[in-house]
Amino acid sequence: MGFKRLDPEDFLISSDAVSQTVWSNNTATLNEFYTSSAQNVASISGDYYLVVYQTASNDADASPQFDLAYGDKTSGGAIYFNDAVTDRSPSSTVYGQYRSLVLEDETADFTFGTATAVEYIYAMSIERSRYKEKLLPGSFNITLQGATGNPIYLTDNSKEVTVPDYFGSQRAYQIVRTNDANTFGISNGINGGYTTSYGSYGLYLPDTGLILFNGPALDLGPGQPIATAADYGIGLGTNRALNTDANNSGKLYNAIVKGASFKVNCEETLSSDFVFVRARNAEFNYSENPSYIQGTTGEVYWDYFINSPQSYITTVGLYNDNNDLLAVAKLSKPLPKDFTKEALIRVKLDF
Repeated sequence: MGFKRLDPEDFLISSDAVSQTVWSNNTATLNEFYTSSAQNVASISGDYYLVVYQTASNDADASPQFDLAYGDKTSGGAIYFNDAVTDRSPSSTVYGQYRSLVLEDETADFTFGTATAVEYIYAMSIERSRYKEKLLPGSFNITLQGATGNPIYLTDNSKEVTVPDYFGSQRAYQIVRTNDANTFGISNGINGGYTTSYGSYGLYLPDTGLILFNGPALDLGPGQPIATAADYGIGLGTNRALNTDANNSGKLYNAIVKGASFKVNCEETLSSDFVFVRARNAEFNYSENPSYIQGTTGEVYWDYFINSPQSYITTVGLYNDNNDLLAVAKLSKPLPKDFTKEALIRVKLDF
């Protein structure tokens, strides 16, 4: 065993970004969507939000993929918590929750790339267990289709902007209309992928795994006079009637099911510490192994090794100044060492 103090230049920190799909079984595209009848019908939570699975919820490998919720500033589309309080319902609670989370202002309204205030939204929250650190900008594409008319393909505009929008310290990209289900981060070029009446189709917030859809933009669509090339949605048909269980979350869920294509990846930054351990020609040539020296006298067993020693490096231990062993690195095979050889061993520490 030999010891050597490491110098500052022997340490290096490196970061690598790793991306993968967020869906179960490493599925690149989620084509099938299921909800739980127990959650939707037997539980009152079905009136507030929907949990969406990649397979039937009673299957052994069923796992939540994302949640859907409807938020309305006016409390529309949901039953009041109390008939005596006419401005409080699950939809207003959802709207307020995401307003505080995203806008960080309890009095602000959502705007989607324009100054037009939007009073109702649809929130899609990717299950936290599905992504590691954050969603990957430029990997989002979802197909939505209403009861009639053509589908629309939506992506984030991360490849078209130099600097994203920021809400506090949180990044946000506008959700825009694109050409097909295989185009990522780029709009279709018509009005920048925005609607002329309500702005973009939503916000893509990669750091919190959140996707907010612009309710009025999705309500545009077939059968409406303003369904021009730019002002085009899916005719979602949001019902904002007060004190009414409108199941608006279910309307968006049905549009996702009919579109049958949802792609998004996650991204994780892995930091590694590299330690470069150098064994120069005059170092680490002798061994304290009992087969090398006599334990009682410390003499070398074989005189040949006095002037021409040879050792084998098998392990690198990293110690602090208190001689506490902090990490151990094992070589794949013993590394021969003598006065004619020098060795450079790179130790990689991942946290």
